[in-house]
Amino acid sequence: MKDLLRTQDLSRADVDLLLDTAGEFSENPLRSATALANKSVAIYMTKPSTRTRLASETAVAHLGGTPIFIRGDELQLGRGETISDTARIISGFCEALIIRTFAQSDVDELGVNSSIPVINALTDDDHPTQLLADWLTIRENFGKDISGRKFVYLGDGNNMSHAWLTMGAIMGAHVVAATPSGAWAPDAKVVEKAKEIAKKTGATIEVTNDPEAASKDASVLYTDVWMSMGDPESERAEKIKALSPFAVTENLMSITAADSIFMHCLPAHRGEEVSASVIDGPKSVIWREAYHRRTTIQALLYHLTRGELSGN
Repeated sequence: MKDLLRTQDLSRADVDLLLDTAGEFSENPLRSATALANKSVAIYMTKPSTRTRLASETAVAHLGGTPIFIRGDELQLGRGETISDTARIISGFCEALIIRTFAQSDVDELGVNSSIPVINALTDDDHPTQLLADWLTIRENFGKDISGRKFVYLGDGNNMSHAWLTMGAIMGAHVVAATPSGAWAPDAKVVEKAKEIAKKTGATIEVTNDPEAASKDASVLYTDVWMSMGDPESERAEKIKALSPFAVTENLMSITAADSIFMHCLPAHRGEEVSASVIDGPKSVIWREAYHRRTTIQALLYHLTRGELSGN
């Protein structure tokens, strides 16, 4: 496995290895402080970023490398140079490329034309690095035995819902996406792929329009902002009206399992997708989750550059 372009690229063995290593990096960030010594990693972002940028640059530095941050308007791509030419140039200078952009097809094309590992740090379709951080946080709270537990995503059927269903399928978990029907439901092809993976892993994949039924006895309630980057403002009123029943409130948290936790990939809009009393309350693990963006990206860089992931 050369690249992490989509969540579905990962095997269960890959995820377990990455989470084990990330756990070690969380205890000792400089455990492998020379792994990327005298090497550089390009971090190319055409979307704004807080956690992903900080996590990526810090991860590279903790491995002894030099992060090179590149904004969307700083490459010749904006003046017509092809993605394939750009991929070859970056491959000649860097040990890996971390990219955060809009179109999944751009990331796929970079992977095909790069001789170095390409890591998808968010597209409109998927967010694999976030899910690694999420599952390390889940493991810290519940251990490796997740039998009998239900993990629920509520809200917009966006890239996060896609990654949530896919990673849950890989992990053999009972995962649920509770979203409105229609325009803001998860992509049917993603749901189909998750169910295909689930047949091999024993996972249970559910998509529902009932937030209360989904939340009942859940171990995790997870949500994301309702207006994602690139969403047209003209849809705001209609979208928020459709998503309002899926807000994570104290009432929803009260019907979850006794040891349940609340998760959010951030940034958050208190009073929209989640109540302030929930996200800032005792069940919230959002800060630990955000911290693990670094540990898991560090683990990804470590193993991908050494050719130690098998892929699906």
